[in-house]
This record gives sequence, C-alpha cells and structure tokens, in this order.
Amino acid sequence: MTERLQKAGQVVNLYKAMGETPRERLERLRGQRGDLWNEVLSYAGRLDPMAEGVLLCLVGSANSRREAYLDMNKEYVLDVLFGFSTDTYDILGKVVETGDTGTVTRGGLKQSLNEFRGDVSQEYPPYSSKTVEGKSLFEWARTNALGTLILPRRTVTIFEIELKEIYKVPEAELLHYIEDNVSKVNGDFRQDETLRLWRQKLKESGRREFPAATIKISCSSGTYARSIANGLGEKLGVPALALHILRTKVGEFSVEKSLR
Repeated sequence: MTERLQKAGQVVNLYKAMGETPRERLERLRGQRGDLWNEVLSYAGRLDPMAEGVLLCLVGSANSRREAYLDMNKEYVLDVLFGFSTDTYDILGKVVETGDTGTVTRGGLKQSLNEFRGDVSQEYPPYSSKTVEGKSLFEWARTNALGTLILPRRTVTIFEIELKEIYKVPEAELLHYIEDNVSKVNGDFRQDETLRLWRQKLKESGRREFPAATIKISCSSGTYARSIANGLGEKLGVPALALHILRTKVGEFSVEKSLR
C-alpha cells in the first residue's frame, strides 16, 4: 500500500522489518518520504529487532498524543520454539538452556495457554528498555548485574490466546534461519557471540527436528510476546523462546495496511 502524507500531525502505520530497530525504520521512512525529512518523528510501541509488523510513527504534533497511542491494544502471531531458551527470550540472545521436548503435546500446550488468559502478572524480560534505578534492564544485564535487582513486573491483560498450529523445524533449517536474521541486525547486540553459541548447539549437517507452535494473541498494551514464549516453556517444563513475532494490529491499525 502507498501511504500519502498530506500534513504533519498524523500517524503513519509502518511495517517494521525483521532485523530493523524502530529508529532505523523511522530513518527509512524519511528516505521514502522526503517531505518528512525535517519533521519530528517518534514511534509509539517498541518492536524488538527480531519482531516485525505494525509500528506506529507519530509525525509532528501527533507526538503530543503519544500516551493515547501507547495505550492501544495489540495483536500478535507468535511462533514458539521448544528445546532452547536464551537470555533475551528470542533468537537474538545467548543460549542458556537446552532440554528434552518429548513432553510438548497439543493437549499440554492448550492447557498451559489457558493459564495466560485474563489479567497476568508479567515479569519484564532481562534484555528490555524498562528503566530500573536509572538504567535500562539491558544495561544491567550486559554488566551481569541483574542479580542485584528484583526484576519489575506489571499486570497485563490477555484477551485471547489461541493455538493455531504445531509443527517441526529441521535442525539445518533452524540454523540458517537464525544466522540469516541475526545477521540483519546492526549495532551492538552481541551478534558474534550469539551466533557462535548457536553454532555450537546446531549443526548444518544435523538431522534433529524441534517442535514449534504458532499462537495468536490479543492483548493489552505493555505485553511482551517473547515473555509469553518463555513463560509457556516454564509451564511445560521445557526450554522455549520466541522464534518469530509478527505484530498484526495496534488499535485499529492493521498489518495489511502498513507502509512497507
């Protein structure tokens, strides 16, 4: 879709690609729309580098209504990989645990997902922008100082959570997927160390398969999809992480109408 900006003070429904940071997506918008080069742009509702989908860009005077856009409900399609967990709860993190996946069943998944419905107390991921004592959690994590903190929690609401599909990911395919997408990220996200650890755990010649599940989520603002992936693994007693996150909706802004 072609998004036409006629004046400052509006909201642009952007598609943030996998590997991009929100700031990079805003800069890419300036390249797409030269008339925005000198406008004040910000985003409402962060998406992690390994997530893609709807990112709202506030232009000019729309920034004064930022809180209203931050509070909008969200929808996600989340793919959860079982057998591995990382310190970021997604593939951009260092592998911290591996485990047997024999207990992952459709019945067990559905039962565990029931526990996420309604009001849920959710711990912020260690690698997140939440500020504690003047520093972001990811800053505390990078200096191995998280042990000195009590990780903050917040209550979020999961309106709907539904298991859509269970499937298997071949080992070589999984390694290629991780290498391709982690390599897309610019800046210092520990990519070299992360890939080194993944290559220790996965082999291009490997013949294993790992279970994964596609889950559809409708939730309140502030919900971390990757925390749901990690928490689902904890309930099942299996290491788990967010393999892929697609944000399909923010309020009434849908991914089908996003500016690519």
